[in-house]
Amino acid sequence: MESSQITDLRSTLDFLAQHPGQLVSTDVEVDPYLEIAGIYRRVGSGTPAAPPTKIGPAMLFNKVKGYDWRVVAGILASRERTALLLGSDPRRLAFDLLEALDHAVPPVVVSADQAPCQEVVIKPPFDLRQVIPPIQSTPKDAGPFFNLGLLRAQDPETGASDVTIHRMCVHGPDTISVSFSIGRHIGVFLEKAWAMGKPLPVSCSIGLDPAIYVATSFEAPTTPLGFDELTIAGGLRKRPVELVQCVTQDAKAIARAELVLEGEFRPYHQADEDAVTGLGWAMPEFPGYVGPAQTQLPVMTVTGITHRVDPILQILVGPGEEHVTLAGLPTEASIYRLIENAIPGFLQNVYVPSAGGGKYLAILQVKKRRPNDEGMQRQAALAAFTAFSELKHVILVDEDVDIYDATDVMWAMTTRYQGDVDTIFIPGVRGHSLDPSGTPEYNQLLKGPGITCKTIFDCTVPWSLKERFQRSPFMEVDLEKYDIH
Repeated sequence: MESSQITDLRSTLDFLAQHPGQLVSTDVEVDPYLEIAGIYRRVGSGTPAAPPTKIGPAMLFNKVKGYDWRVVAGILASRERTALLLGSDPRRLAFDLLEALDHAVPPVVVSADQAPCQEVVIKPPFDLRQVIPPIQSTPKDAGPFFNLGLLRAQDPETGASDVTIHRMCVHGPDTISVSFSIGRHIGVFLEKAWAMGKPLPVSCSIGLDPAIYVATSFEAPTTPLGFDELTIAGGLRKRPVELVQCVTQDAKAIARAELVLEGEFRPYHQADEDAVTGLGWAMPEFPGYVGPAQTQLPVMTVTGITHRVDPILQILVGPGEEHVTLAGLPTEASIYRLIENAIPGFLQNVYVPSAGGGKYLAILQVKKRRPNDEGMQRQAALAAFTAFSELKHVILVDEDVDIYDATDVMWAMTTRYQGDVDTIFIPGVRGHSLDPSGTPEYNQLLKGPGITCKTIFDCTVPWSLKERFQRSPFMEVDLEKYDIH
């Protein structure tokens, strides 16, 4: 089976089963409350989950206590596995995403009899927590969360559609709070609908082809308001994503999803995220900490549940490598596109490592080609902050440094960096609301939460000194010739 034959979660699992070390399973009964997350944290969650953790295989839980569902975690919790699933190379993923963006393929609508996600239809009354395994990761969590739910909605004014992933906390039998970050596109659609006094119909698709999850994690400015990121997924697979009309709402869902929640955001129906517990916490977030609960979040009222026969619930155990993949790959592509447009041929590659949670840290590899390129590396860093406003730190390195090797990057910082002349501070800039150090309590110079000091670490050799910083010139050899065993 080739990666190009992947169409959904089930073909994803079949594909991974062909590749040793990429998928493991257990037939031991596990509890959706704390236990599943606790197991996968050890098996393959990865940084920034607290040690002991590691980058490991995806994992299928075949027996879930109290439910006739299977649960899978960690499908995208490895850059290498993600590249394998997309038919790419770990160092070329951002470039392949840009290629797909430039050759986008619009989705198509299929009939209900061609949509596996509607093999089973459940209409009210129901209790979400009794139908679907309620996954809770830590005792602090505000409740069970869906954290790989792909929301799809339409702009009530223009009809343009968009898809985004948000954390979704189950509050009751048919109600879910949804955390919309500032400026996220479906949040804009919601504001428009409520201003018109109308509900916003939505679908929430879970358990998908990995190409859909990766493509739909793009954000502005690369994909502006009204841009349907499903077209990028179509570009990655070179075929359209299939949609189906929902059963209970005027909305469309991913036809080959494992699970679809149909619903609507009724005007001004809001709730605190921790309304059930009152503890002030939400769920584990990408910086490595349990995020604070938000107040007065929009509430999605679920009007229908559809799923496949013998369904599989796909989850993300975070904070960890999977979030880094989803957030980091589109960030890399967005940064590369903006800098390449501004300074053609200067930027060689971009890497958003796990240490930054896929959002806070980027390593830029540049190549100074002439004297006038000196200083362009810092201009490139400024452009990166423009491309992705949530970025906090940029490390600049030369073309001879392996940006995917943390030791090599730290070597460049040790030998090609002087703190007093190669550190550029940009204070008082809007950052990400989940940065725990971005508060006046941590730094009295900050005027409010979510404001930060962005920093550029210029670890590149000055043009005038290039000859003095040549790495040791070993002989180049082809190891295949030596039959090393």
